[in-house]
Amino acid sequence: MINIIGAIISGLIIGALARFFYPGAVHMGWIATILLGIGGSLLAGLVTTRGVRGEFHRAGCFASVIGAIVLILVGRLLGIGG
Repeated sequence: MINIIGAIISGLIIGALARFFYPGAVHMGWIATILLGIGGSLLAGLVTTRGVRGEFHRAGCFASVIGAIVLILVGRLLGIGG
């Protein structure tokens, strides 16, 4: 249960930072911001580990924000979101 609460809190922080640093307005609610942060962290974790011994490690805060910004960009290119 503590891990889930930690993921929600860190997802909110990472998602909010990604929305802040992304150029232009990013219109989404709190739940979408949390999911964006969690998704950005997962994306960054997958990219940074590159299959080292088949292990998955959580990414750092900076890499997670970059991952979330990439997700915003991909969503905009696909026409998802404002």
